[in-house]
Amino acid sequence: MRIIGGRLRGLRLNPPKNLPVRPTTDLAKEALFNILLNQIEFEGITVLDLFSGTGNIAMEFASRGAEKVTGIDRSIHCVHYLKDASRQHGLTEIEVFKADVFKYLDVETEQYDLIFADPPYDLSNIPQIAKIVFDKNLLKPDGMLIIEHQSMQNLSNHPAFVEQRKYGHSSFSFFKA
Repeated sequence: MRIIGGRLRGLRLNPPKNLPVRPTTDLAKEALFNILLNQIEFEGITVLDLFSGTGNIAMEFASRGAEKVTGIDRSIHCVHYLKDASRQHGLTEIEVFKADVFKYLDVETEQYDLIFADPPYDLSNIPQIAKIVFDKNLLKPDGMLIIEHQSMQNLSNHPAFVEQRKYGHSSFSFFKA
């Protein structure tokens, strides 16, 4: 796992093997950021990284100039790893909180330029993420929600759905405010 762009480009991340995660592959992450490169300006954006796990995505956004990246994960081990890695590499724009994502979204009121969610693939309520984000108006105007999920899952029935991009068994579904 590595940072593929920005000021930390090429940095290898070596999270502990015992973290309860399924990190986004470098190939899928590179494809995702190539798509985003043509759609958003990374410099100065605010990002909410749900189910942040190793912090791979949070660190990528911070490396590319995001002003603020908030990571949410329910695993204390993931939270500690991301806090330690952020501190070690000078990524002061990353804040990490231990919380259940759905409980966090219930009380969140801040708006973000981009929200990225990479839930466990076996989670039954993945479609609820888009519903909650849009019902609570958590995206700034022209903001974007991206949900990583199994390719066989279809999230296109939400009115804000824009497109799905498949990368093997993983897909990214894009939603726009």
